[in-house]
Amino acid sequence: MAMTLDGPLADRDRWQATRCSIGKAMEVVGNRTSMLLLREAFYGTTRFHDFATRVGVTEASAAARLRELVDIGVFEKRPYQEPGQRTRHEYVLTDMGRDLLPAMLALMQWGDRHLQHDGAPLRVVDATGSPVRVQVRGEDNRALTAEDLTVQVNR
Repeated sequence: MAMTLDGPLADRDRWQATRCSIGKAMEVVGNRTSMLLLREAFYGTTRFHDFATRVGVTEASAAARLRELVDIGVFEKRPYQEPGQRTRHEYVLTDMGRDLLPAMLALMQWGDRHLQHDGAPLRVVDATGSPVRVQVRGEDNRALTAEDLTVQVNR
C-alpha cells in the first residue's frame, strides 16, 4: 500500500527531509488561491479581473498571489492595451507554470473520483475527444502503483 523506502530512508527517524521537493513545491503553490489561479490559467484566463472574478477572491488577494507567482517564475506578466484604454497586464504561464499541468490534472482526477459524488463537473479531453488521465508510468510505459516504487536518496 506504500512505496518502499530504500537505504537511509528505511530508518525514518534518522533521515530528515530538509531539502524535500514536495515541501518546496507547496511553498510555491500550497494554498487554495494559488491553485485556483493556476486552474484558471490552464483554462485560458490571462486577465487580472477575470482571475479575481473566476477564483472568487478579492482583487487585493489575487494581486498579491499573482505577484508572488510572477516573482517565483510561474507566471510572466505581459503588457497589453485595448484601443483607447490604458496599458494593462496579462498573466501567462511560463514553462515552469506549464510543468504543473500533470499535478493539476492529478488533483482534478482525484477530486472527481473521491469528492464529486454526483459526477465530475468538467471533463478534460484530447484533440480527438478522448478523456485524459494522469497515471504514474515507468520508462517501459507500464502503469505503476505505490507498491511498485522505491524511494532512494540521490547522492
